[in-house]
Amino acid sequence: MGTRLRPHTNVQPKALLNVAGKPILEHILDTVIPLNPSLTVFVVGFLGEQIEEYIRRSYRLPSSFIYQKELLGLGHAIYQARDEIDREEILIILGDTIVEANLLQNLKGDFDLLGVKEVNDPERFGIAEVENGSVKKLVEKPRAPKGNLALVGLYYIKSTRIFRQCLDEIVQKKITTQGEYQLTDALQLMIERGVKFKTFPVEGWYDCGKKETLLETNRTLLKKLRYAPPKLDSTEIIQPVYIASTARITESVIGPNVTITERSEVDNSKIKNSILWEGCRVKNAALHDSLIGQKAVYRGSSKFEESQSLNLGGND
Repeated sequence: MGTRLRPHTNVQPKALLNVAGKPILEHILDTVIPLNPSLTVFVVGFLGEQIEEYIRRSYRLPSSFIYQKELLGLGHAIYQARDEIDREEILIILGDTIVEANLLQNLKGDFDLLGVKEVNDPERFGIAEVENGSVKKLVEKPRAPKGNLALVGLYYIKSTRIFRQCLDEIVQKKITTQGEYQLTDALQLMIERGVKFKTFPVEGWYDCGKKETLLETNRTLLKKLRYAPPKLDSTEIIQPVYIASTARITESVIGPNVTITERSEVDNSKIKNSILWEGCRVKNAALHDSLIGQKAVYRGSSKFEESQSLNLGGND
């Protein structure tokens, strides 16, 4: 439900929030589409109809949509899609985390695969314990971690029959961790039944779960973006930025690290390290580290006022 990004996620699902010029979900699908999937299954919940409408409008993907009515964990979410799990290998990817990885290159070989990245604080993540090149154990947020390879939300399953059996088992036997049905518990059952998992590293792993990490992801992705902003007569642009072609900017200083999306209006303002979402209006303001919601309106006293950080919800 994106509670840490409220008020913005009260009216829009987290996966559709724009970062560095496009929705989080579009960043994810840019990684998936080159694999030419035979079917793309979207497990959705709160405001899921917006995701379904966005996919049907924006993509020509063979797709199905499954609604998770109860929030009982990631394992439970995938369990809802069990009827779509047949003989073909499947790739599971989380809908709120942007991962940079060459999947065409990495998803090869005879083994089931887990995407991982080394972290300094493994107790915050699901961790893969590896011995002699194979995963021996998966632990969700371990108190005494044995290793620092965090699961990034990329799971490539070739042993689909056993995977489905293990999903069924954790739900039917009510096997939970921290009160939820965990995907890692189903994968651990697979390991215990002899399925061999290997890991592959990801180049980038960007969290979009709260204001601070969303802005950090925006900064990082803008630096990688091959984009030339429009030339504006009365406005100074400090790269990197993304400014939608339908945005209207006058008498302002924009950047660095700013995303301004469609039909937004900015006048007589200084804005840096911020995201302004669709249709918002900002006038006479100095903003940093801010999220300005859809159709929100903010008017300050002048662009020379002391800069402030805002988290302003939408005005739908």
